[in-house]
Amino acid sequence: SGGDLGTLTEQGLAVLRLDRMRALVEVYPGLEREDEMVAAFDYCLHGKGGAAPSIDTAMHGLVDAAHVDHLHPDAGIAIATAADGQQLTEKIFGDEVVWVPWRRPGFQLGVDIAKIKSESPQAIGCILGGHGITAWGATSEQAEANSLWIIETAAAHIDAHSRPEPFGSPLDGYGALPEAERRAKAAALAPTLRSLASHDRPVVGHFTDSAVVLDFLASSEHPRLAALGTSCPDHFLRTKVKPLVLDLPADIPVEEAVARLRELHAAYREDYQAYYDRHATPDSPAIRGADPLIILVPGVGMFSYGKDAQTARVAGEFYVNAINVMRGAEGVSTYAPIDEAEKFRIEYWALEEAKLQRMPAPRPLATRIALVTGAASGIGKAIATRLAAEGACVVIADLDADKAQAAAVEIGSTDVAVGVAADVTDEAAVQAAVDACVLAFGGLDLVVNNAGLSLSKSLLETTVADWELQHAVMAKGSFLVARAAAKVLIEQQLGGDVVYISSKNSVFAGPNNIAYSATKADQAHQVRLLAAELGEHGVKVNGINPDGVVRGSGIFAGGWGAKRAAVYGVPEEELGAYYAQRTLLKREVLPEHVANAVFVLCSADLSHTTGLHVPVDAGVAAAFLR
Repeated sequence: SGGDLGTLTEQGLAVLRLDRMRALVEVYPGLEREDEMVAAFDYCLHGKGGAAPSIDTAMHGLVDAAHVDHLHPDAGIAIATAADGQQLTEKIFGDEVVWVPWRRPGFQLGVDIAKIKSESPQAIGCILGGHGITAWGATSEQAEANSLWIIETAAAHIDAHSRPEPFGSPLDGYGALPEAERRAKAAALAPTLRSLASHDRPVVGHFTDSAVVLDFLASSEHPRLAALGTSCPDHFLRTKVKPLVLDLPADIPVEEAVARLRELHAAYREDYQAYYDRHATPDSPAIRGADPLIILVPGVGMFSYGKDAQTARVAGEFYVNAINVMRGAEGVSTYAPIDEAEKFRIEYWALEEAKLQRMPAPRPLATRIALVTGAASGIGKAIATRLAAEGACVVIADLDADKAQAAAVEIGSTDVAVGVAADVTDEAAVQAAVDACVLAFGGLDLVVNNAGLSLSKSLLETTVADWELQHAVMAKGSFLVARAAAKVLIEQQLGGDVVYISSKNSVFAGPNNIAYSATKADQAHQVRLLAAELGEHGVKVNGINPDGVVRGSGIFAGGWGAKRAAVYGVPEEELGAYYAQRTLLKREVLPEHVANAVFVLCSADLSHTTGLHVPVDAGVAAAFLR
């Protein structure tokens, strides 16, 4: 129940014996005790494994039809939430679709629909008041066709009879800003909004500036409709019963918008606590937090939040559905969602709480958002891969945009990783990469300065251009990335981590790499300086000093390996083994070993460590930190 069909696997299915499930009607104790029937489903299970049976099991299983569909289409819910929904159902569908007054999902609703199917043989489905639709058929194809007919017939009626401006007249000053301007404003607001949404617990965000959202916020009736909240249980379980709406025009300065949003957030929390207190009983689950999950900003768009990027994205998609529902209902009637008390009964239902308790424990970096530079290959890619595996959302930043995107696709879906172009020597490009990060996932928590290159030359062979290039990429680039990221981290007020991938060469003197080693020493001191400066904001800054990472390294593959092999007088293909043999542990260092160190530095286990340089070199005595 509540799963995503797009990622459904066999283990996400519950398999029950239909005969046993239908026999439960004989022992059903009535509406007051219908929740007990969910436990009875366990006696109907067939085989082992799989998911727990859905709360909606009875709706599908008790109806005397081979196939039963239950859906939440916008047009169907629009009729279901219209003030005169029953009359509209009769007008639109005649006796082929039956109106069912609002009832909370459960065994009784299944009994009610089964009775309708039995007593109305001409009916092909139902409009469930305040909720959605159900349709049935002798075959899967027939059930699908009946569902589509209900949806398309409802949509056609709405299209043909809707008033011209269902959301009211345009609201002066609330229209959509030009795309570049609104996305820049969204990026500027995102850190503060995530901070507000994370007052109770950290969340990941998603930004939407679709025409549906912008048009809704540009209309005069949007404050009234937003305050009424969503109606469909599947919607408000993920969006909360209503959003936080900024009540200022689109062109208001960011600073004024932030100040007002803080006021509205405080009021929202008080209002939500009062909502909980009005309806909670001694048996109700504890309040799950009073922060909004949907924040609407006129002229800019919608920010949605959740425990991970997929949950945040789906919350936003559901609120878009809710807007479409409001448009349809207002177009042909008046939007009338289920009342507040019923919403609370769903939101704090013991069965919903049990579903939440069955969720797997979060991974160590869940809700954390990482930006890794130079991450399309080598050490950077290994770091991004490890952080994603530990639950973080990852932005792959690289000079080569195509390779960055390819690496992101390899790591996971866009709910896990995205690729962006980033020339770390360019201030505007760095800011654009950070903006892309906060727009993709709502904010930023973890920054890895990994982008780099190396030219192996003696002092006399090193040109000014060689010197400036390496300092531009690694010293200046790390500074630009850290500065842009720190602004977000400070505004979020959620702490964070900055990790520099420096080098053994930051403390070790060797021949033929003066420019590289000098810039690595620069990076190493940036770690100390930033640790001292950002500590008051709860931001940890640490560094890693790798050495001899030959396999999978972009730097070594780009010519550095051949030149270092020549310096040491060994074949290039034996360079990794050479580096390993000169270490105390006699082990070769791989990109994954560096990634392990990054993870540990950013995990809860080292929550009190900052200003540290961790050697990942298998033991090079000359590079011991003193």
